[in-house]
Amino acid sequence: MPSSTVEDYVKQLYLAAQEAPDQFLPLGQLAQLMGVVPGTATAMMKTLVDSGLAEYAPRTGARLTRGGEQLALHVLRRHRLIELFLVKILGMDWSEVHGEAEELEHSVSDKVLAAIDAKLGSPTVDPHGDPIPTPKGKVATITGASLADCELRRRVRVARVLDQAPAFLQLVDRFGLKPGTTVRVEDRDDVASAVLVAHANGDIVTLGLAAAEKILVE
Repeated sequence: MPSSTVEDYVKQLYLAAQEAPDQFLPLGQLAQLMGVVPGTATAMMKTLVDSGLAEYAPRTGARLTRGGEQLALHVLRRHRLIELFLVKILGMDWSEVHGEAEELEHSVSDKVLAAIDAKLGSPTVDPHGDPIPTPKGKVATITGASLADCELRRRVRVARVLDQAPAFLQLVDRFGLKPGTTVRVEDRDDVASAVLVAHANGDIVTLGLAAAEKILVE
């Protein structure tokens, strides 16, 4: 069984690859994402390479092998199902569950995970709208516009929140923009970097452009 540290590294490499597919991630950048010194990340690469989970080029960086991707997807499946379980079944706030899931994702068994999945009705997304990989390691690609660039005055549904920092999730909650909410972008002011978002009940909230870019809609 891979260690929790190995799982953390392959998950981070997978998430980074979603931003730059098929590219090697520089080791300095990986070390920063993992919160370690570059030497620690370099040492971990030997473990990942020896396990067949990653490829590493000293002056280029690292990327996952197919086996590494499958392990990362399995870890993400555990993480995202646990987040949803904590919110839907235990009633925890969605801004608090990421850290809890980071701990639990390494210890929950496949049997318990299957029970969680069944209890939740085999969901396809977590509380933040992130896709939940299937047991076979398949994951849906979620694309689309954000509140910063979607069509004006057309009804859209909030699908995904990209920034999962607790403070940002609390802002999204306060403005009533959780995934599943139907809204309409009434106007944008590029000079003020502001986006006016209307709810179905007529309430209007004003978001900064940077925040609006982190909320995907469909």
